[in-house]
Amino acid sequence: MEDKPRYSRVSDIIDLAIYMSSKVQGVTLNDIAERYNVSRRTAERMRDSLTCIFPQVDEIETDDNQKHWGFINYSISSLISFTPKEVANIEQYQRRTTNKELKEELGKTVEKLKAFNKKHIDSVENNIELIMRTEGYAVRQMPDYKISLETLSVIRDAVQHSKMVEGIYHGKKRLIEPLGMIYGNKIYLVAREKAKGKEIYNYLLHKFENLRLTDKIFERGDFNLQEYTNLSFGVYHGEILDVKLQFDQELAQEASQYNFHPTQKGKLNDDGTYTVTFKASGSKEIIWHIFKWGKGCKLISPKSLKEEYKKYLEECLENF
Repeated sequence: MEDKPRYSRVSDIIDLAIYMSSKVQGVTLNDIAERYNVSRRTAERMRDSLTCIFPQVDEIETDDNQKHWGFINYSISSLISFTPKEVANIEQYQRRTTNKELKEELGKTVEKLKAFNKKHIDSVENNIELIMRTEGYAVRQMPDYKISLETLSVIRDAVQHSKMVEGIYHGKKRLIEPLGMIYGNKIYLVAREKAKGKEIYNYLLHKFENLRLTDKIFERGDFNLQEYTNLSFGVYHGEILDVKLQFDQELAQEASQYNFHPTQKGKLNDDGTYTVTFKASGSKEIIWHIFKWGKGCKLISPKSLKEEYKKYLEECLENF
């Protein structure tokens, strides 16, 4: 494995200090080698260079059989701190982007923020994890939809502390039990409504008026937002469909690099076409998505979805 050009060494050492400081149990030589795509010997030299600059770096005792190195009782910047919500905002944008380079840059930004919070790292990471568990995203690429920070703050507080919120929705006063948010074409509030029992609904967050936090506590139960979002193609839920699409030669390469759904399986065929399968609910959003690909995308199955798609196209032509 070739080493990187010499000019990059200083920036890598600084980056390594931030990376190491962001890890409670420090990092191993394998971690360093994998992160910077270097040989084990180069990883050792990077570690040694870092300890010359920061004598506070020391071996950390862990439960595994590997040696870990990190900062013990020392932070590379103890004067700056960030709240869990601020870090979670960056991680949420990292989840939503499909740009590999941007995702990597956002990941490094999060590491820097955690490094600044070294003294309170356990508390910060626990709070970030809670926020990220309760804020998912619809399974496709969407434009942003602006919601006030005040509204987001109310929902986040409600979700984290299992408190009901009260507000006006479609002209009616409602008492809502927030379970999380889904970022799609719009921002959806996943919640139960007190007057409607245990059924889970998706509410358009921007349509709420006078939304406020109450002191009323509710039982969240075993609801898992990520599992909930993975059931659908977008934000609509219903019957789970076994979907099979085939893209012609012109679209095959683009489709093979596209993220349709977490359950997807793709195959490049001998004739140059590309086939993808996935399991999801939300027939309307699946149809809308297929339509965007044009005539180069063929819906193979299921039959019920093909009939629904045909009907949809006929209705569109009637209004043409």
